[in-house]
Parts: sequence; structure tokens; C-alpha cells
Amino acid sequence: MCARGRVEDDGFGLRVFAGTCSDAYLQRADVGQRGYTIVIWRGRHVAEPTELTDDEASAYFSEMLSVGRAIEALYRPIKLNFELLGNSLPHLHAHVVPRYRDDGAPGMPPRFMRQTAEHATRPEAEVANEAERLRRLLA
Repeated sequence: MCARGRVEDDGFGLRVFAGTCSDAYLQRADVGQRGYTIVIWRGRHVAEPTELTDDEASAYFSEMLSVGRAIEALYRPIKLNFELLGNSLPHLHAHVVPRYRDDGAPGMPPRFMRQTAEHATRPEAEVANEAERLRRLLA
């Protein structure tokens, strides 16, 4: 994540937010969770939120919550999951995962996190449209 830099398109998603300390990317993967977004810490390399200073943590979590609020406003999920994992990619990032009544297993992790299969991508025009709407909400 550090090596990619602060790009508009990281190959997995389109940037919808460029904050002072984070970037948020609406994901292309068709995982059944409309609005699935990853918020990536930008700054020095850290793997854990515990490595942030108090000011850095406050700024990062504030920006992550702003992204979450925009996702709520656009997609109207019944719940948002904020997941800081990093098991396979040890750089601080949060998966912001909207949950919906029809997601099939509301008490379990999202389906795509329980599957090992590759996921198809959503239509590019759809992702681009949603990304632009999120950008407007976050402006």
C-alpha cells in the first residue's frame, strides 16, 4: 500500500476521498456489499493503529468515520462494519463494509470474507457513478 502512493485508481478501486492522513477507495469487486470501501492510512508505514500518535489516531479515525457517514447516506445499509485486519497485508487500513438485510448471514462476517474464491468486478460505469456520488458527499 505504501508503494502505490496516493493514486486515483489503485487497480482494486477508485479513490473517493483524499484526506490529510488517509485515502478511501470504493472497491470494484462484486462481493454483495454495495459500497464496500477501504480506508488506507497515508503517512509513514504502520501496521497497527497502536503505532499512531494520539493526534494521528484521532485524525485517521475521524476521516474513516466521515467515509462511513457518506456510505450510510448513499447506500442506506442497516449496519456498517469497520474492520482493521491486515493479516495478509500489514499496513494500516480499514474495511468499511455496509451490511444489508439481504446479505444472508447478518451475524457472520460478510460472505466475501468467508470465501477464498476470486470475485467478479462490478460494471465500471456503476462503480464510477457511485464513486462520484461518494466524492460529492465527502466534499
